[in-house]
Amino acid sequence: MSATTLTSTRIVEGVWEGVLTRVGQDEGAPALVVSHLGEEVGGLEVIPAGPGEWALRLPIPARLISDGVQTFVIREADGAGEVLESFAIVAGAPLAEDLRAEIDLLREELDLLKQAFRRHCVETA
Repeated sequence: MSATTLTSTRIVEGVWEGVLTRVGQDEGAPALVVSHLGEEVGGLEVIPAGPGEWALRLPIPARLISDGVQTFVIREADGAGEVLESFAIVAGAPLAEDLRAEIDLLREELDLLKQAFRRHCVETA
């Protein structure tokens, strides 16, 4: 029985990186396909990193980065095309509605309220 796992490690300087591990098979790394919006994205590098392990690098094409959430899916190319991993890039206008941005705004408003309340307490004491 074989097990294939793909772990995302980071995105740096426009390049997604991950580690592919295969246990239980002597053959090389499986053929992989990366897709974005149903279309294949080329440029995936599969670099041997040790027995049963490969480093993967995918330069993210600048033309695919735009406002919104852009999701990339990595699958095995043969057979059922099992999804091994996916990653997303969030950019532009939707960040304004992102929960983290909302929390930051709430914190700023809370700080303003605390300052006003303390000033009110000093003035009325």
